[in-house]
Order: sequence, then C-alpha cells, then structure tokens
Amino acid sequence: MPRELVAVAPREPVYRDYEDGPVPPGHVRLRSEFSAAKHGTELSLYRGVSPFADRVWDAARQIFLLGEQQGGVMGFPMALGNMTVGQVIEVGEGVERWRVGDRVFGWLGFRETHTVPERALYALPPELAPEEVVCWDPAEFALGAVRDALIRLGDTVVVFGMGAIGLLVVQMARLSGAAWVAAVEPIEKRRRLAADYGASIVYDPRDTDIALAVRRDLGREGVDVTIEASGSYVALHEAIRACAFGGRCVPLAFYHGEARGLRLGEEWHMNRVDMISARACSDPNREHPRWDNGRIRDTALALIRQRRVTVTGIVDPVVGFEDALEAYRMIDERPEESVKLGVRYG
Repeated sequence: MPRELVAVAPREPVYRDYEDGPVPPGHVRLRSEFSAAKHGTELSLYRGVSPFADRVWDAARQIFLLGEQQGGVMGFPMALGNMTVGQVIEVGEGVERWRVGDRVFGWLGFRETHTVPERALYALPPELAPEEVVCWDPAEFALGAVRDALIRLGDTVVVFGMGAIGLLVVQMARLSGAAWVAAVEPIEKRRRLAADYGASIVYDPRDTDIALAVRRDLGREGVDVTIEASGSYVALHEAIRACAFGGRCVPLAFYHGEARGLRLGEEWHMNRVDMISARACSDPNREHPRWDNGRIRDTALALIRQRRVTVTGIVDPVVGFEDALEAYRMIDERPEESVKLGVRYG
C-alpha cells in the first residue's frame, strides 16, 4: 500500500497509508520520483504558528478573520512537501495532454503517487534534473520580490536570509544591474552558497551590526534596496536600518506571530524608508496587466532553464523516502544542516 508523509498535529510528522482508487475522468496518476519541501511557509504551518493556525483568510473581503468568525481554520492532518516530479502511470477518460510514461511535475507533496487533474501538471523540461525543477517555486517568489524592489543599474542591495529564495534573489539582483549585493545569513552552509552565487560580501548577523557594517564597507549612508527573505522580525528591522534615507525595503517572507524586534519608531520613521510587500502569486501584480503571476512563473523557469541563475547546491540534503520523516524533523529542529530538503523515491 502506498504511503504519504503528513503532520497529524504541530511538529508530529507520520507516514500514512492510503489507497489509490480508479482514476477519475480528466485526471492523471503519477508515480513520484523526487519531491522537495518549502521551508518558510510550510514550516510555519507545520509548527502551528502561521496566521492560518487560528484565522481564516476571507478572500472576498481580503481580510483575516478569527476561526470562530468563519467556522474553522486550516488544521491537521496536513500534507507535507511542496513540489514533486514523477512519471505518468495512468490517465483517466478524456485526458488529452498526457500519456503513460510522460515525466511531469507540479505543486504536490511527499506522497508515493498522486492523482490530480491534468491541468495541475507541467512537462519536465528535458534539460533539467528534478533537483533543479523543484527550485521553480522559490525562483517565482524571488523574481517577484526583485521586480517589486525596482532594482536598477548601479543600485546597492542587501538581502537578508539565504534560504532557497534569498539565494536566488542575490543572483537576480545581479542580473537586474545591482553593482553591489550583500548577503546576510547566520548559517555557514548558506553563507558559502551566497558567496558562490556572486554576493559581493557575506555577513553573519550574530557578530555584526549589519547597518553599520554596510555603511562602513560602502562608504555611504545605507543602500538603495534591502530584501528580507528570512521571516524574522529582527531581520526585517535590520533590513530597514540598512536602507539609506528614502530607500526601499521589500519584505517577501511569510511572517507570523507578534512583531517582536521590529521598532518602527526608529530608522523607518526617521529615514522615510519605503516598505513594499512582495508576493508574486497575488494577482493583480503591480505591473498588471503586462505582468501577472503566470508571466512571473514563466520567466522564473526560463532563468533556470537558460542557466542564467544556478540552483546547484540549493537542494540539500537529499534523502530517500524512507528517511523523509526524520529529515523533516531535522529541517525544523536543526536548520543549520539544510538549505532545501529533497526526497527521492524507489
């Protein structure tokens, strides 16, 4: 019987058996080959600390409401995992796009098989390995943030948080014309990758006052743009501090809980820093109708396919499905050992 990895309560991952029934019309079944997790948003849900733990997003009114106001919240069991690559093993009646044997991928979790509508899948580009294509998700959000940041030729930039998204932001900021891009990250493994990916300088925030170090190293009173990708309110405060007067600070992380460490009465107020919220999947985008989420996704995948950004080293560690449960605990409890978890099947 096939298995899936789910969380049955906050921080309680388990393997769960399931049965595959007949494939419905218009659906496709695939056998999983490779999957990856989404460490920021997914882990906040897994820990039970995201806004969705006790609130419901009312899309019609564009507001969060307490769960009792809406009759429930996002709960458990919760599927774990973000993207999966696999091979089509069965197609339902009326399916036109896929055939048995096609290699495909989509936004799917840690599960040995998936049965989904045919429109939920994409063809695996033949030149990309599974470890590369699962970086499409972070590349999408990195590109959205870089575009919202309006980075121009000659700008100076500091990126906070060298997870998968931040590592791609460093590269895309360079592609956009930034003359100087600093990376801020407490985890050594991720700092090394940032340097490999072209960061001008890499700071460890545990032993450095970032805003002062930036001013010292640049010889200017702050940078043009900061992008915050860690999800830490303390880091967001430091991203504001690193900005020059009238600079732009772009938070793209999924924040949760009370904003401890974020002091808006200080540099944000005195230096009139622009705060621009970035979320690539929220249409209409700022450049609607020319740019929407579909165009951002297409462009992000093209950058990976054309090797204009590199994703080598981002999916680390890679484990077998039989070890995925312990590996998932590891990325939660010992983040210094990982960048983006990958899982192989079979």
